[in-house]
Amino acid sequence: MTTSPSTALRADGRAPDELREVRLTRGWLDEAEGSVLVEFGRTRVLCVASFTEGVPRWRQGSGLGWVTAEYAMLPRATSTRSQRESVKGRIGGRTHEISRLIGRSLRAVVDLSALGENSVVLDCDVLQADGGTRTAAVTGAYVALADAIAWGTREGHVRPRAGAPVLTDSVAAVSVGIVDGLPVLDLPYVEDVRAETDMNVVVTGSGDFVEVQGTAEGVPFRRAELDTLLDLAVAGTARLRDLQAEALERPLERRA
Repeated sequence: MTTSPSTALRADGRAPDELREVRLTRGWLDEAEGSVLVEFGRTRVLCVASFTEGVPRWRQGSGLGWVTAEYAMLPRATSTRSQRESVKGRIGGRTHEISRLIGRSLRAVVDLSALGENSVVLDCDVLQADGGTRTAAVTGAYVALADAIAWGTREGHVRPRAGAPVLTDSVAAVSVGIVDGLPVLDLPYVEDVRAETDMNVVVTGSGDFVEVQGTAEGVPFRRAELDTLLDLAVAGTARLRDLQAEALERPLERRA
């Protein structure tokens, strides 16, 4: 993704079509089948994949596995402390929504028949939030899932069908929006809170859409602007796809 010298720069110096610095650190936890610390700028999310025996009751007897996710934020992931939802005694609607989004995104690229009646649970915990936590979670969770699938295959829990990969594609997500009339990619918090349009887009490595969540904040957006935002998202997730592949190609080293 490149920009011409005449393109306006954002407050953090990025071009409109430029991602924040993205890092994917595998093997962040010692015991988990897959774990990744994903960083989109100052947003940091720990994504942990756990391989567990059994599936939900409604899926028993189907011969199919299941992939699901749970999303949460540390109390001090933001500028002020928030109370833990476990202390409140209920899970908030936003948390449920994001958990389901992550699960749907991952299931879109998994051959569930290869898992047998086993489940992979992705725990995505936001350590620090500066916009784009759900999109970072999807992007990091895919890498953690890939490591968990590799572990399950080595251990004999996952049985790929002949000639068919367990992971049918990669998947990543990114935010896009219109800020001060300008379509931009990968919004930090300061842009997110004043965006006229805010959108989260989940895209496979092949460029197919899994989910598009878009909202106008007071000013409706036009079809041409929607197309521009989707083009930004596809280009951004293509770069994320490459970063995911690079991370998975590196030897897995446990932290000391």
